[in-house]
Amino acid sequence: MADIGLIGLAVMGQNLVMNMNDHGFTVAVFNRTPSRVDEFLEKAARDSNVVGAHSLQALVDALESPRRIMLMVKAGEVVDDYIDQLVPLLDEGDIIIDGGNSLYTDTERRVADLAKSGILYIGTGVSGGEEGARHGPSIMPGGNAAAWPALKPILQTIAARAGDNEPCCDWVGGGGAGHYVKMVHNGIEYGDMQLICEAYHLLLTAGFSYPEMHEVFTRWNKGVLNSYLVEITANILGYVDADGNHLLEKILDTAGQKGTGKWAGVNALELGMPLTLITESVFSRCISALKDQRVRASKLLPAPDTVDAVDREQIVADLEQALYAAKIVSYAQGFMLLREASVENGWDLDYRAIALLWRGGCIIRSVFLDDIAAAFGADPALENILLDDFFCQAMSGAQLAWRNSVVTAVRGGVPVPCLSAGLAFYDSYRSAGLPANLIQAQRDYFGAHSYERVDKPRGVFFHSDWTGSGGDVASTQYEV
Repeated sequence: MADIGLIGLAVMGQNLVMNMNDHGFTVAVFNRTPSRVDEFLEKAARDSNVVGAHSLQALVDALESPRRIMLMVKAGEVVDDYIDQLVPLLDEGDIIIDGGNSLYTDTERRVADLAKSGILYIGTGVSGGEEGARHGPSIMPGGNAAAWPALKPILQTIAARAGDNEPCCDWVGGGGAGHYVKMVHNGIEYGDMQLICEAYHLLLTAGFSYPEMHEVFTRWNKGVLNSYLVEITANILGYVDADGNHLLEKILDTAGQKGTGKWAGVNALELGMPLTLITESVFSRCISALKDQRVRASKLLPAPDTVDAVDREQIVADLEQALYAAKIVSYAQGFMLLREASVENGWDLDYRAIALLWRGGCIIRSVFLDDIAAAFGADPALENILLDDFFCQAMSGAQLAWRNSVVTAVRGGVPVPCLSAGLAFYDSYRSAGLPANLIQAQRDYFGAHSYERVDKPRGVFFHSDWTGSGGDVASTQYEV
């Protein structure tokens, strides 16, 4: 009898199966196309303990009770279709785990619906890509807590291990909390990737060769920027194609996306959270897709007439600090969104634990996640990591170089939407006064929306007859 079943033998599914097999678990597998099962058993899973199933009934029959079945399939209707097929075959107390990138609200619905049938449902984020799935991903489970004791021994065993040998997997919370944390993880990932691309673009425009950029990123990865994404960027910049030329310069500059970054941006707008850097990274992918328009525009729209000469050593030094500061803002915004969602959904998320989950296996693993965990460990009620002493000092040391990098890019006509959006957020967040008083005056002028006064208590609203003919009636107060 198998310990767990897995449906969906694409890249992530196959590698998770072999990871479980390596750790002594017997896995039964099923795929919509039966020939994929046979091919997997003949090749990647040859000489393993993996059990093949050519029907869902056979898969269910091969499992010990309570049955644990993990779905590694495309998010959306495909997940619901498999749930509908599985439920008649399962017993009360059996467990379905969705390991894909499902929208957290879908997971909330499924947890509630399946609980009526006595089926325990888990939505778990899995991060780390192909390599992580095979050798140890970061795993973020949430949903019906009654399922956790039966899943914990498997998921924590196959998860990545951080420097203290703790598994990068622990219970996140109820409902859609697991998939929500993974969504925010992916939003931070979008921001990190775009920030790195902007640094690459600025170096490229400044005349750095691919070997030189490879050396720069390799050096950066040994300091405050030490992270998985900086590491693989160095490797990419040093990768040479069969013809001896660098492969990166042959890749078309249009970026794809599968929705999780967009979901984070949409949800931030719904919750009123300023996820500016992360949302800008999504828009950067959107504008990259306008390749044909950009080519036409490049021949019509003027660039700066002259580009300032740059000190190559200074631009590298400034960029290192700019990337560091902007990455901190990206994580800060992500945790701001997590905090608001936790309150909104009653999840009681543990932000220190989430930072610890991301230290190994996942795409955004970074050296300063330990610092984020330490910040929330010292103050679990911390509103923003930028208010922590460590990060206050980090921003103080990096902000001038950050400004220099943005100025260099702007004067040279190099787009840096995330570096600049992060800086604008930082300057807004540290400002005791903002020009929103003028917005309130404008709203009251044209729509009688009223305003609060600095010389009166908060929550007391006033309306002025700006034109002398508007009257004293004001609209009611509400937020959307």
